[in-house]
Amino acid sequence: MIKEVYIKIKGRVQGIGFRYWAVKTAQAIGGISGWVHNEADGSVEIRMRGEEELIDKMIVACHKGPMLARVDKVEFVVGRWSGFLPPIEDGVFKRG
Repeated sequence: MIKEVYIKIKGRVQGIGFRYWAVKTAQAIGGISGWVHNEADGSVEIRMRGEEELIDKMIVACHKGPMLARVDKVEFVVGRWSGFLPPIEDGVFKRG
């Protein structure tokens, strides 16, 4: 079953390679499309789509993050997503 999620990761997650780590982790898991970018409030946002078990693995990994990160909270953004969000390109997980 295909699952699409939009998550916001809070803590010490900017300036420590979180986006690079997210891309490499998604590629290592495989089968995940989406993007990751920094937000002005100091958080990192990830929107991703793929098979449910693969997305769940990525979410679990995001609770820890890269070695220098301190993840305080992973929030799921629910409801209607803005039409201004970048689209997900199938087969691509990229930094924004």
